[in-house]
Amino acid sequence: MKRPLRILTWHIHGNYLYYLSQVPHEFYLPVKPGRPEGYGGRLPGFDWPDNVHDIPAAEVKATELDCILYQSHKNYLEDQYDILSEAQRRLPRIFLEHNPPRQHPTNTRHPVDDPEVLLVHVTHFNELMWDNGRTPTQVIEHGVMIPPGVHYTGERPRGLVVVNNMARRNRLTGADIFQQVRREVPLDLVGMDSETLGGLGEINHDELPALAARYRFFFNPIRYTSLGLAVCEAMMIGLPVIGLATTEMVTAVDNNVTGYVSTNIPWLIQRMKELIAHPLRAQRLSDTARYRARQRFGIERFSRDWDQTLRAVVGRETAVFPATTLPLSETTQAEMHG
Repeated sequence: MKRPLRILTWHIHGNYLYYLSQVPHEFYLPVKPGRPEGYGGRLPGFDWPDNVHDIPAAEVKATELDCILYQSHKNYLEDQYDILSEAQRRLPRIFLEHNPPRQHPTNTRHPVDDPEVLLVHVTHFNELMWDNGRTPTQVIEHGVMIPPGVHYTGERPRGLVVVNNMARRNRLTGADIFQQVRREVPLDLVGMDSETLGGLGEINHDELPALAARYRFFFNPIRYTSLGLAVCEAMMIGLPVIGLATTEMVTAVDNNVTGYVSTNIPWLIQRMKELIAHPLRAQRLSDTARYRARQRFGIERFSRDWDQTLRAVVGRETAVFPATTLPLSETTQAEMHG
């Protein structure tokens, strides 16, 4: 039996890190006094498994590791020179890119330009839009888990929106769209600093699924991002998803099958009103959304992809990476709809 690998990474996106911790390896998270950004370690709000370890940043250089997993540009451009030894900086390395390019959507060169580093994108959209240069790339799509016993009920005739810091991030996260829709459709906003826009505040990760399951639908107003984990989680619960027909969303949601996507906001508003008025229609979409999510965003597939990729990189098999799970084929869709 192969031994678990020792992976150093930073706490950048808590939800993603929690799902990554389901991969059967040992993860070491550097922490600094005061737990500044990236150095928070095992922050509260998650049921961290025993394979996730906090380690003082000052002790990292004396720690035996197998792989370095960067999760932000700051990790790669600054942090590695601050906490890693010269030998550790030559270890097998992966850069996990969570976001599409910001400076320019098509002409931005990724800061990693190294054929010895594997650049992992979380969506095919991200891989498509970044100029990846000479760095080899791999796509590992999201994987999520829902607590046992949580399932869609939809008894609350409202939509749920889950976005962190929407007011500060403004048009990027669709703050204007959210406020436009809210004037016609009852919506509740959840996330960090959501109170600024009249929201419900931040809800712990392990408490959110049970709350979300009661809403009639999930609305994602974000204009430009990767496919949000909140969208995948909502689908896994069984919420019909309504969102903008941009980025990877167009591959995750099929109109009148798992939800609705469009760039026409009044059209989306009309679909929301219909779901509120017709709960049986929402239930039909719910059943298919949950099925699709299990097929595409299951934690088992996610864990398997990451395990194979980590072992390939550590084994220097940089030309061999696992095939990622693609959207359901037309054949599978036909079988599903019978």
